[in-house]
Amino acid sequence: MWERAGFEEFYQANYGRMVALVTAVTGDRVEAEDVVQDAFARALTRWNRLGGYDLPEAWVRRVSLRLAIDSGRRLRRVVRVTARLAAQRPAPPPPPEDSLGFTDLGRALRELPLRHREVLVLYYLADLSVGQIAAERGLPPGTVKTRLAAARRRLERELAERSEAVRDAG
Repeated sequence: MWERAGFEEFYQANYGRMVALVTAVTGDRVEAEDVVQDAFARALTRWNRLGGYDLPEAWVRRVSLRLAIDSGRRLRRVVRVTARLAAQRPAPPPPPEDSLGFTDLGRALRELPLRHREVLVLYYLADLSVGQIAAERGLPPGTVKTRLAAARRRLERELAERSEAVRDAG
């Protein structure tokens, strides 16, 4: 088991700066938050060793940037493969009109990034716990919690905007 002494202070002092740095690299704050959270989770498991470094934030920064770059590579590969597959198959039939896709909630869910939509669906529709989602998706529980919170905020904002648009139109 690792020693947590000093880690919380280290995390509080460096998290915002790391997120700003990775956001500048990726152009996506949500992705940056996920990457930095993962890097800090890795640092926590190694804190006995890292806590003794002169600059443990350098280790977290290096890991964060490596994870961001790897994430970008994976995303580009997924986009290329998805485009190829989409070109080879016919469009799926539209969902029935009584399905979730035709509701404001369904439309707002589609606006969420996949990683947020995924945890929301697993949490609320599949009724999985944060720990179960983390284990199933290979994520730290903190990342699942962060994604859930971000997804809830964005979903709330999307639904409020849709509701406001309906009121303004009516």
